[in-house]
Amino acid sequence: MKKQNSQIRTNFFKKIFIKICRICGYEIIDQSNFYVPTQGKNLNENLSIQGEKSITLPLGETRISRKVNTLTVIFRSCTSVNMLTQNKKRLFDKNKSEYTFRSLNSVIKSLNRAKLVLPKIKFDLIVVDINSEKNDIEQIKKQLDKSNLKNSIISLNVKEFLNNIKNINAKKEKVTENQISNMAALHKSFLVAKDQCNDLVYFVEDDYVHQLDSIYEMIFTYERISSQMNRELIICPTDYPYLYTKVDATNIFLGSNKHWRKVEETLCTFLTSKIILHKHWEKFISMCQFEHYPFEQPLHDIYKSEYCLSPMPSLALHCTNINSVFGLSPNINWEKVWEENKNY
Repeated sequence: MKKQNSQIRTNFFKKIFIKICRICGYEIIDQSNFYVPTQGKNLNENLSIQGEKSITLPLGETRISRKVNTLTVIFRSCTSVNMLTQNKKRLFDKNKSEYTFRSLNSVIKSLNRAKLVLPKIKFDLIVVDINSEKNDIEQIKKQLDKSNLKNSIISLNVKEFLNNIKNINAKKEKVTENQISNMAALHKSFLVAKDQCNDLVYFVEDDYVHQLDSIYEMIFTYERISSQMNRELIICPTDYPYLYTKVDATNIFLGSNKHWRKVEETLCTFLTSKIILHKHWEKFISMCQFEHYPFEQPLHDIYKSEYCLSPMPSLALHCTNINSVFGLSPNINWEKVWEENKNY
């Protein structure tokens, strides 16, 4: 009987101690059963609290000083052009519209997942469309209408930007019409972000298929690492395979559920802040005025002074041509991710 009373007293004091820890903002981890009694969660669940603290075992807690308030996603769509500069087959060998629809579907699903987990953040989805067929635009509108997200669609008028684009590129060749449209769409996206974005902005092309937790992971990672380093960041969602052909020094960071490494090259799908956009505005816009070689060279120049991070393994698949070193990221079942986004 005494033994039973002793157990009751132990449980009582344990409950009081847990309540005190909660009030004081501390966490308790019971490593014997992988349980966090202050949150009522197992260790394999998300223990972080958006805008307050990031918890990663066994490193413990990082206080969030860089809180994310809004995320604007600017999705550039074009179903009329299969490849910007090539005529090769893409991964999965489908019509271009199929990549656009599935990419948009994956972004919408990932945004809704982030919205559910991060209710304090405001999300906005803007589509900048370039010469897509009428039926395809209707399909894009249907997907936006079903998204449960604040959204809009902009039909690009390329003529607005023609006077800003030089006709001869860095290779001393004439810039193609497809590339001119691409540069105009990028320019429009930057202008929209500058005018309408209040915090983070994610520029994404219409051939990137995302995993469900992609945007959620990028936001948590941005808050955590930006708070640790006391600086703004650029985040790329894709682990590009071509970067493994180089032997470069890098830095490794711990995000919410991924490792992240510092990279110095990306393509034109990336997440950053309005602060970074304003700080390097001239370099961003230079991509829209002159075709560099490589095209993304101004971005690479920005990465010399800013931290650009890429996940390991990847959060998104770039559905480029079947032999491209920019495409199939390693160590993920991408066929499964592709199939999961077919019902749009």
